[in-house]
Amino acid sequence: MTAPDSAPMRVSRWSTAGTATVAAAVPGLAILAAVPYLVGGPAEQPLIVAFTFIAMATMWNLLAGFSGLTSFGQNAYLGVGAYGLYLVASHGVNPFVGIVAAAFIAGLVSLPVSALLLRLSGGYFAVASLVIAAVFQIAVTLSPSVGGTTGVSLPGIAGYSPVLREAMTYWAAMIVAVVSVVGAFLLVRAGFGLDARAVAGDPVAAAILGVRVRRIRLLAYFTAALGAGAVGALIALQTLFIEPTSVFSVQYSVEMLFMVLVGGIGTIEGPIIGALILFALQQWLAQYGAWYLVLVGAVAVLATLAVPRGLWGFVSSRWGWSLFPVGYLVRDREK
Repeated sequence: MTAPDSAPMRVSRWSTAGTATVAAAVPGLAILAAVPYLVGGPAEQPLIVAFTFIAMATMWNLLAGFSGLTSFGQNAYLGVGAYGLYLVASHGVNPFVGIVAAAFIAGLVSLPVSALLLRLSGGYFAVASLVIAAVFQIAVTLSPSVGGTTGVSLPGIAGYSPVLREAMTYWAAMIVAVVSVVGAFLLVRAGFGLDARAVAGDPVAAAILGVRVRRIRLLAYFTAALGAGAVGALIALQTLFIEPTSVFSVQYSVEMLFMVLVGGIGTIEGPIIGALILFALQQWLAQYGAWYLVLVGAVAVLATLAVPRGLWGFVSSRWGWSLFPVGYLVRDREK
């Protein structure tokens, strides 16, 4: 008896589409970095919004799409990041450098919160996260040291001309978006990615197989808070004024949900696509006032019914495309 011949297989962690994506991304990012010199103000402000959307969607997807923790309260850490930037800037730190400090402040605040919140799961976690955001907003409203209900102006900006300030904000937003996408990609490609998806699927079974469920959830929650804190600091730099009802607005969480569900939850590409779709809708429909929200909601409902896995989920399952491969590719050498 002899074993049947089997065609040799090749296992890789990259793909042709992924290689092409990286090759195109390098000159593409170089061109985007030169926008303040090439185009200037008319293009900077819209692109700042687009970069902010990409970072928000990517971080929310890391939490909900890969780790199974659907949060309706990530706006809590947007607000913490905005006020964290105010605190470090009021102590003499350059506001643009302070984005890093604001992100870590949001991350540190998330640690004690996670001790309580990560005991919950499913709908209980989602509702509790929304309550946490409301508690944060109330706490800031009752704190006169940060302006209370009236809000505060961001210090440390007076030394910048409007043109330079907008360019610096543009580059900061671009860096935050790129770090968010690349960081999420590398994290998911590592052991965290497989463990997180196991936890999202069945935490009890994952724990039986040796996955440290609490550590995975804590890492996802902490990382998502870091990203949200950086985005909150960017929002403060754009508006130059921080006010509780604005920076803690639940609309930010709704936008994160929209971008990830429409683009494709549990993928790296999906949140980017969803962010670009929301950006295009915002630019196109902003003139319609309150109808903008109605139309965006209608798009979300139609997209969810037509493509439940999101646009990129549909494309990936149909044609097998992967611009940011996070798993393993198995190919028959003879084919």
